[in-house]
Amino acid sequence: MDTLDSQNVGSRQTIGMVLTAIVVSIILRRLFFNPLAKIPGPWYTNWTNIVLKVKVLKGDGPIYVDQLHKQYGKHKLGFIKFTVMGVKLAIGPVVRVGPNDVDVTDITAVKKIHRVKADFLKTDFYNGIPYGKENLVSTQDTDFHRRHRKLLSQPISESSLKAMLPQIEEKLSETTQEKAMIDFGRSSIGHLTFGESFHALEKGEVNTYIKDIRKAGIIGSVGTQLKLLMPILYYFPLPGLGGSLRAISDRMSLYAGTQLNRLRDELNSSDGDRPLLLTKLVKGVTVEGESMTEVELRNEAETYIVAGSEMPTNSRFSTTSNTLTFLTWVLCDQPEIKDQLIKELQTLPANFTDDDLKSLPFLNRCITEALRRFPVVPGGLPRYVPKEGTDISGYWLPGGSTVTTQTWSLHRDPEIFPDPDRYDPSRWENPTKAMKDSMMPFGGGSRICIGMHLAYIELRMGLAYFFRAYPNARVSKLEGMSDDDMIPAMHFISSPRNHRCLIELS
Repeated sequence: MDTLDSQNVGSRQTIGMVLTAIVVSIILRRLFFNPLAKIPGPWYTNWTNIVLKVKVLKGDGPIYVDQLHKQYGKHKLGFIKFTVMGVKLAIGPVVRVGPNDVDVTDITAVKKIHRVKADFLKTDFYNGIPYGKENLVSTQDTDFHRRHRKLLSQPISESSLKAMLPQIEEKLSETTQEKAMIDFGRSSIGHLTFGESFHALEKGEVNTYIKDIRKAGIIGSVGTQLKLLMPILYYFPLPGLGGSLRAISDRMSLYAGTQLNRLRDELNSSDGDRPLLLTKLVKGVTVEGESMTEVELRNEAETYIVAGSEMPTNSRFSTTSNTLTFLTWVLCDQPEIKDQLIKELQTLPANFTDDDLKSLPFLNRCITEALRRFPVVPGGLPRYVPKEGTDISGYWLPGGSTVTTQTWSLHRDPEIFPDPDRYDPSRWENPTKAMKDSMMPFGGGSRICIGMHLAYIELRMGLAYFFRAYPNARVSKLEGMSDDDMIPAMHFISSPRNHRCLIELS
């Protein structure tokens, strides 16, 4: 018995020593031999990125990462110093945010990551936008992306949109017809995609469909940050969502399919083709031998609905309308800038066109500065490092690690944009090369947003119609409205934290 007990004790000691050796080796590798161990960042990022995930889910992710760049600004190639309230800070171009994740603000590195060559592929992060549905935005498949971009980009190109300008003008000018209530959430994407409005505003009803749209931003954050749990979370009701993610996803698919079938019936029963974004695809026309399956088309239609719905300002997932909301608010809050814009708008003819608006320098500087100050996608755009690895700002990143470029930080480097919190259109009178290179409001490289040209048209026309109709508009103080209402909630899409923007028209 004594011998047996001694053997058991010896075995347990051996197992304990082996486990200890494994743990020690993991610790040593993480702390000293992982190539990312040399990159500055909080100690806990050696072990977990849970802090980043929690911040993202709360809508504070970009601010958290930006603070890390300032806190861990020292860099072996030097560091940038600046002063805030008398305190010297520094911005480091590379910071570690997780065991396998870094965030980069160095412009040379950013251009390398987002070059047209597209060898830094999208990560699994995008599988949650939306979960389980592959589309142009979420796909990691380069062939899928090439095919879908070819099919979708031509109808929404700058030249093709000229045929749709009358529809865009009609939709945006409706804002000026309702003096009692101005809603900056309107968008023309419903008309341009399906030939009719989504009726989210006109009916004044908050039905299930509208509620689902309003949850899209939060759902996107859940899907991107909790991807390992999504196979379980997808099927269970989550707090604040009023149902499971699967139920919401199925309803969105049903709505997109219904809209496509209605449009298909209309096109088949008419003699000519209406100039709409999905006309050719709905009719099954191939482009250079390429086409989409019905499921692919429905998923892309759903993306158009969610990203461009004409939702009120409490929507969390409406890109151009959110930018227009922030821009209108900041102009009304700074009368001297607003008056300069109005003076320029008064030079327009009564029947002005988008070509007239393109030629207005101050209007376009106002828009550019809004895209800098209030980026609609403020967080990181993660990419996998190519398998052969790469050098980023003097650090070696192994293949398969994740490198992220955060728009919020790129647009706020004080060396490039002095006093970055200040909305100042005049900074774009003579922009430097660094300013131009740092601007990424629509992403970059081969994955740049295909809706960029439509966004610019809507922003130009939206501002022109509104401020020509309401030159005395100002920020309201009614119902307790304050600047705090406009603090951005930075989920995947940024929106006012309190989801309202009250403007008095006279």
